[in-house]
Amino acid sequence: MRHFLTLKDFTKEEILEIVNLGIEIKKDLRAGIYKEELKHQTLAMIFEKSSTRTRVSFETGMFQLGGHALFLSNRDIHLGRGEPIKDTARVISSMCDMVMIRTFEHSMIEEFASYSKVPVINGLTDSYHPVQLLADYMTMLEYGISENATVAYVGDGNNMTHSWMMLAAKIGFELRIATPKGYEVDGDILAEALKIAKGSGAKISVMNDPKEAVQGATIVTTDTWASMGQEDEKYTRIKDFQGFMVDDLMMCLAAKNAKFLHCLPAYREQEVSESVLEGHADIVFDEAQNRLHAQKGLMVWLNRHR
Repeated sequence: MRHFLTLKDFTKEEILEIVNLGIEIKKDLRAGIYKEELKHQTLAMIFEKSSTRTRVSFETGMFQLGGHALFLSNRDIHLGRGEPIKDTARVISSMCDMVMIRTFEHSMIEEFASYSKVPVINGLTDSYHPVQLLADYMTMLEYGISENATVAYVGDGNNMTHSWMMLAAKIGFELRIATPKGYEVDGDILAEALKIAKGSGAKISVMNDPKEAVQGATIVTTDTWASMGQEDEKYTRIKDFQGFMVDDLMMCLAAKNAKFLHCLPAYREQEVSESVLEGHADIVFDEAQNRLHAQKGLMVWLNRHR
């Protein structure tokens, strides 16, 4: 049995298997073909952090695969109200076939998985957001931007940045990360990614100059400056991130036909300008829709590898 907690636990070949399975399932859906590979199965969705895309994509995906999804907030279950994580994991995994968790501390999902009898999927933690990167890489493949890509990430050194590092390290493409001083990536995660990158030929570099990162890049991507749980830092971050908005001038530094990606939600005129987001709306919203297809590929893959 496999859990999906971070991309570092998967080989390049396994990541490609999952993404290509998502692409295949997407083609079937568009042709009106529904393969109920998870018929009569139940996905428990535990949300300690709310989300639009995560809930809709997993719930819809499970339905299309013939199964059922249960939405469980921390107001609906005893987790977080006195019951130990290990007890909740034992109970839920004895009744459901798969569990998706969207939470704060990464250690929480690791503990849950260690006691779970069924596959556990990381729907987001403060350290990683691997399901988003499956969708992002699926989008890159669909748009003909493969492992030879040069990706520039401009913004906060957060869970998205960490997941981009792991994807780059596993697949073998170049990743440049530009963050303001004081908002750099986690040093331990960076060291781990650089160690993995030695085997794949990936180039991962970190800096504080967004223009340097974007120069000649084939993909430019960013994320919100204040993630969920950081709302009280919003105005400080807006000040600290001046010069890090991806606008038309910054995109002009990238390769001629460079694409812009954003995991959404996007805050226009903060991390990205209105003109850049709308100018790349086709790929950004394909990227969002691919959460559905990539995650269906993931759930089918995990079910096949029990």
